Amino acid sequence: MATLNVYLNFKRNCEEAFAFYKLVLGGEFSYLSRFGEMPQSDNCPPVPEEDKNLIMHVSLPISKETVLMGSDSSEAFGPFPTQGNNFSLSLDTESKGEADRIFTELSAGGNVIMPMDNTFWGAYFGMLTDKFGIQWMVSFQLEPH
Repeated sequence: MATLNVYLNFKRNCEEAFAFYKLVLGGEFSYLSRFGEMPQSDNCPPVPEEDKNLIMHVSLPISKETVLMGSDSSEAFGPFPTQGNNFSLSLDTESKGEADRIFTELSAGGNVIMPMDNTFWGAYFGMLTDKFGIQWMVSFQLEPH
């Protein structure tokens, strides 16, 4: 069975927001990485110096079943988010096959932002906007964190 979580995107203030959420909701970050830690790749533009300390990904477990996740946006990777489009539904699947099926079906009539592929962080991952304008992230964890 897949799990569904919310993924929030910020305009350069993810760290401040997640410090606030951690204070209010409690718990500890299970994962935190910065853009400066991202390996160089031909598929990805270089990270500008002023963006290297921004949050690439943070996870704050809320319960046994729910994780609040987020990241900063960098203009090097696309436009800054605006209220109303600054979140995605993040679906973690139990297999690559399930990830492919769900991604294919959700993207029908929509827009593929990042096709399903293996990533440097150990996941099989893709992003899309469905035909209703909802943003999705679909992943299967290839390697445990």
